Amino acid sequence: MTNDEISDILNLTAKLYDIHGENPFKSKGYSIAAFQIDKLEKPIIDIPRTEWSQIKGIGDSASRAIAEMIDTGRNKSLETLLTKTPEGILELMKIKGLGPKKISTIWKDLEIESPGELWYACMENRLLAYKGFGEKTQKSILESLDFYFANQKKYLYAQLEPLVQEITALFNEKFDVPFQVCGTFAMQEDVIEHLSFIVASTQSQILETLKSGSFKLIESKEDYLLYSYSDQIEVRIYPCRPTEFVQEAIRLSSTESYWSQLANKGIEEKTFANESDFFTQNGLQSLSACLRREVELPNYIQPSHLIQPNEVRGVIHSHSRWSDGSNSIEEMARACMAKGYEYLVMSDHSVSSFYANGLSVERIQQQHEEIDRLNMLLAPFHIFKSIECDILNDGRLDYSEEVLATFDLVIASVHQNLNMTEEKAMERILNAVQNPYTTILGHPSGRLLLSRKAYPLNYPRLIEACKAHQVVIEINAHPRRLDLDWNWVGSAISAGVMLSINPDAHSLMGIEDIRFGVLSAQKAGLRAEHNLSSLNLVDFKSFLAKRKTYKA
Repeated sequence: MTNDEISDILNLTAKLYDIHGENPFKSKGYSIAAFQIDKLEKPIIDIPRTEWSQIKGIGDSASRAIAEMIDTGRNKSLETLLTKTPEGILELMKIKGLGPKKISTIWKDLEIESPGELWYACMENRLLAYKGFGEKTQKSILESLDFYFANQKKYLYAQLEPLVQEITALFNEKFDVPFQVCGTFAMQEDVIEHLSFIVASTQSQILETLKSGSFKLIESKEDYLLYSYSDQIEVRIYPCRPTEFVQEAIRLSSTESYWSQLANKGIEEKTFANESDFFTQNGLQSLSACLRREVELPNYIQPSHLIQPNEVRGVIHSHSRWSDGSNSIEEMARACMAKGYEYLVMSDHSVSSFYANGLSVERIQQQHEEIDRLNMLLAPFHIFKSIECDILNDGRLDYSEEVLATFDLVIASVHQNLNMTEEKAMERILNAVQNPYTTILGHPSGRLLLSRKAYPLNYPRLIEACKAHQVVIEINAHPRRLDLDWNWVGSAISAGVMLSINPDAHSLMGIEDIRFGVLSAQKAGLRAEHNLSSLNLVDFKSFLAKRKTYKA
């Protein structure tokens, strides 16, 4: 069992104890143990059990539970709790804003056992009579429920990538004909509802080939076979004649609008060797699937020069153990060096993010001393002093100008009080953009894909303000953020605003998220010259120097 799996089980067990009103001491102990396991630098399974008691926060009860999981793959306490917990209560635990205490009240006092029942109760204002459920809370819960229902059976691109690799490996074993992934995954959509594959075979042959194993047939449609793969996601498999494979693969990885425009131009119906051959012989511009939305592309898009992951030269926006990261600054820096990056921008949380161990002024000074020491040790690799500075309710940044002046650059982000009108959100963010110390506007909309909707923004006005004040807009590459949304990246490029693909890395693995930001930005035609983190070390230092001169 991995540390993540053990931590998740301990957390779930603790929450269920609270929901059932049982074992408060054990619940607290499990929660603390889960938190500490998340912070471990190596698998707990590799640590001798005699040393577990020396790990802060892991008591006797948690130790026994961890040992049971490692030895048997089970946790009897959790299994017992699950047997007396309705399935709908487990679903309620996925609703944003509902903690164990609220769920316990909803279940025990209101006798509600599912998200659907809760939604109906909110519509009837039934929650208002209970302590801790005011009108504002009820409205927030209702909005979270609406968002939850709207996002069922949807997945992040990053979640499905391992499954696509599994299916591809399986198809390589089972089929001796051409096949490939197509549809929204091939088009690199941020959120995906199902996977699609095209196979140069007949429907009957595909049915025979996949009659046993991980694929479960749901329905035979006119154009495709609908399967469930490993009970995880729906997979559509499109059969086609070998002579039509290339053309059909392109059609299935394009929007209807794009394909209808091609059809109106008159497409030759013949056998093509590959996709490039299809475009060339039809006198068309060759486009990657991620760009097949409209035939006429904006002038700033150069299809053959989309940004690539290897064109990102530095890791901007990262966190360390100084705030809520999992690794030390040196560990983060050495991981960047090993991956070929030239610099790291260390941007831990500011003091108002108390929940993330935000840095006080004294700790900032101590961190800067550590960075100075590491820069001498690791040269020519360079660590820049930054901060992810909270944008406060009135748009001020979290520190005085004297403190902000000590950083090489400042990433300004909204983290708290996200329930805003457009007017409030714009006032707050525009004030931050106008601050002379704001270098980058971090994850502008505050969204978490499939978890939290964005607060409303006037994007044209926001982009114009960033242009006027020479503020870079972040494309936060975390798979749950991908914020700035790619649909607005083109507007920023057209306005001459610099963007920056940043991983928001809270661990060594988090650095890898840069690739997801690249894939999302490619849909908008982003090129390396539009991207701040594509500057090499010399040019990045020059950029910061010029910007400080401009802002002075």
